[in-house]
Amino acid sequence: MPYVRLLGAQLAIGAAAIFARYALGGAGPLAVSALRLGIAALAVLALAGSWQKISPRRELAFGIAGLALAVHFASWVASLLYTSVALSTLLVTTTPLWTEVYEVVRERRAPTRSFVGSLGLALGGVALITLGGTAAAAPVAGRALAGDALALVGSIAIGAYLLIVRDAGARHARPLATAQIVARTYSWAALWLLLWAMVAHEPAPPLTAVAAWFGILAMALISQLLGHTALNAALRNFSPSTVALSTLLEPAIAGLLAAALFGEALGLAAIAGGALVLAAIAITLRRTAASHP
Repeated sequence: MPYVRLLGAQLAIGAAAIFARYALGGAGPLAVSALRLGIAALAVLALAGSWQKISPRRELAFGIAGLALAVHFASWVASLLYTSVALSTLLVTTTPLWTEVYEVVRERRAPTRSFVGSLGLALGGVALITLGGTAAAAPVAGRALAGDALALVGSIAIGAYLLIVRDAGARHARPLATAQIVARTYSWAALWLLLWAMVAHEPAPPLTAVAAWFGILAMALISQLLGHTALNAALRNFSPSTVALSTLLEPAIAGLLAAALFGEALGLAAIAGGALVLAAIAITLRRTAASHP
């Protein structure tokens, strides 16, 4: 069941970029992200039933996790305005590299040769992606580099989120149920995003924008409520880096859907760079999974 849950999570999350493209047709990225997290938080709070009391220090940790989650969604959804669905989804899945860097720094150990090699592969792949360009048209043309950078920021932010939630939630001395964990992090993230959307003057889409509301509701109920909640639950059975291994499916799912629905096609340099990035992630996670069975 843990593996089935992890696979289902990636199928739901892999479609998120498609839903986001529809949502961005009626609202800005901050408003879209705030609505996505807000709807999901209300649903989870209803399922959780009650708000379990924990220490202020631990609640603060969940507030910080929510901040990281808010940064992840704000930057990644914004990236979909400037770069292709496939490349945005690919770059946001480089999370395992950043979680491994954190583990190396925290444990004060020298990085292994395989990790250094995989990091070099990833950097080479990102260089090919960003410098080689793409044949796929984005909603806002001429800013592909900004879109790629935003996707990488989203990747680093979700890595921080997974690490904080692991230590404060599932693997704490007094672990919380998954519903209690995500109720907190989704709520905190929604509050952060709502504040940012208000400051940026990004309103919700009008009720007549049916496609935009479809995208928002699908992201909230399918990608967020089902996908990300299952991803949080998987932290009980897998390390953060192993959970991130399953995200290698996301670029393939998103790319196939984008090709079918939006006619997106990648250039040869972007395809080669993507292959290098995926190889780097796979090498990193294979080693990590072996050391954390």
